[in-house]
Amino acid sequence: MLARVSIFHQRTELMQRILVWDFPTRVFHWALALSFAGAWLTSESDRWLSVHVFLGYQMLGLVIFRVIWGLIGTHYARFSSFWFGPKDALAYLRQVLARQAPRHVGHNPTGSVAIYLLLLFALLVGITGFFTLGGEEQQGALAGWMGITQGRIFKSLHEFSANLMLLLVFGHLAGVIGESLLHKENLARSMFTGIKLADAGAPVARPRLLVALFMAMLMATYGIWWFFYALHAPLEQQLGGTAGKPKTPAVAFVGPKLADNAQWREECGSCHLAFHPSLLPRRSWVRIMSEQKQHFGSDLGLEAPITAALLTFLTDNSAEQRKTEPATKIELSIKVDATPLRITETPYWVKKHRDITVADWQSPKVKSRSNCAACHVDAEAGTFEDAAMRLPVL
Repeated sequence: MLARVSIFHQRTELMQRILVWDFPTRVFHWALALSFAGAWLTSESDRWLSVHVFLGYQMLGLVIFRVIWGLIGTHYARFSSFWFGPKDALAYLRQVLARQAPRHVGHNPTGSVAIYLLLLFALLVGITGFFTLGGEEQQGALAGWMGITQGRIFKSLHEFSANLMLLLVFGHLAGVIGESLLHKENLARSMFTGIKLADAGAPVARPRLLVALFMAMLMATYGIWWFFYALHAPLEQQLGGTAGKPKTPAVAFVGPKLADNAQWREECGSCHLAFHPSLLPRRSWVRIMSEQKQHFGSDLGLEAPITAALLTFLTDNSAEQRKTEPATKIELSIKVDATPLRITETPYWVKKHRDITVADWQSPKVKSRSNCAACHVDAEAGTFEDAAMRLPVL
């Protein structure tokens, strides 16, 4: 045992410190890690959807860069320097478990396969997210290419891919820790500094100044845009709002323009928010209009021609049309034998608002469950986009 330790120290003394991980590779590594972590943390929050989407686009951009850099980058960044197959990866893993694995200056066989899989799943997560955005949210470049129902299928694939990628990340971290302990070197630190020990004559990753400067400039520009424009610059236009309501940030999503009707806004909007007909199924509107003499404790007193016109508008644009994500999910959540008269009675609405306390509802800034505009800046437009929600300070 002492002889092995002595040989290890003698070999270490003969090794030299060289640049292995160039600046672009290190920037990519940590930018991808932070992007994925940020996207994961914002994945369940409608309020942070715009940030989640931003990070998803960033992941796609990073993967594209890494593929290019894997072809034209410095020695250890090129795919040709760590082109190992599954058999090599399994054989190396067995050597690691037996504590007999040889040290690699660049990626080892098992780590190389992990890198390829991480790139693949990052690409899958980004692409399925792109389709989810276009389908379920009806936003982005693919908006209108598919229905919301198809978008939900891509959302399932998106979440499945993200979960697999998370497992790969944990496996990657375990490999880094195991390799660091086995060869007595801090691999995480080397990904910050780029420096590792190598035998004399080992290839050196020559820093390419122009590429490094370009990446630094690109990231600085990216950061400045995000900080000053996306986070702070408000839109001049408010989504159907009035004075005193919060403006939407520049990255908030604007929903599709829904059917409107002046008579509906006048009659329904005189007492409360004119709830868009897409928020209840056709049968609910038929019942509401047929029972207008007992309309939640009051008599609407509408004349027959007005009733007929309103009923036509309400039923022609009901939830079954699935014009928006909330309309689709509300319609799918209601049982076929149920006819809710209140939007707040629909299973989807109840599920989405289950974490809001009684005290929050009774706050002077909210007052009731029917005050949708207290949190949704596009309530009057009827679209209720996820990223257009802003909770008031209660």
